[in-house]
Amino acid sequence: MTRTWSAILFDLDGTITDSAPAITNSLARTFAVLGRPVPADAELTAYVGPPLLAAFSEYAGMTPEEAVEALAVYRADYQERMLDTAVYPGVAGLLERLHEAKIPMALATSKPEHHATAVLEHFDLAKYFTAMVGSSDLETRSSKADIVAEALARLGAVGADVAAPVMVGDRRYDAEGAAAHGVPTILVEWGYGSPTEAVGATATVYSVDQLARLLLG
Repeated sequence: MTRTWSAILFDLDGTITDSAPAITNSLARTFAVLGRPVPADAELTAYVGPPLLAAFSEYAGMTPEEAVEALAVYRADYQERMLDTAVYPGVAGLLERLHEAKIPMALATSKPEHHATAVLEHFDLAKYFTAMVGSSDLETRSSKADIVAEALARLGAVGADVAAPVMVGDRRYDAEGAAAHGVPTILVEWGYGSPTEAVGATATVYSVDQLARLLLG
């Protein structure tokens, strides 16, 4: 797959940053505080990527009210450790190259927008993005489809060409959310998704160099 993209949407967790340790540690504390059995590490990793309200319901069988309570506990804990993360090797350099190539980029993550912005600013990566979109505080905007729509709208509002966008992510939620708007997805293998999640992707890459070739041509 080789083509020129007019804009690029990036997921954050599992795509730009290796943030699973901070997220899973906060999730473990959340289950403990709520008096629930703490899932195994492998089970907690499944929570990295999808909207957490949906994940608490799907993976832990919580009611909507229980999921809201769990989300509040999680966010209070995560606020203290969200910078316990790292940028994947080579990703910062790729973002710089894309920025120099004048390709508009937007962040499109299910992480709360203020958390995502703080992480990018901490690692001095915010300067590469035309727009940074995450979930709203009350998760009225939490599905990946809604986040992709908002990212495209913000890019378009500042005059960016969104005629041929592409999504870069690591989970099936990225591919499904992008597909809702006719946007193809490149999935990265260094993230938290399983091989079966690549079914809806246009392409799968195993290295930053391979991703660079697809994005820069």
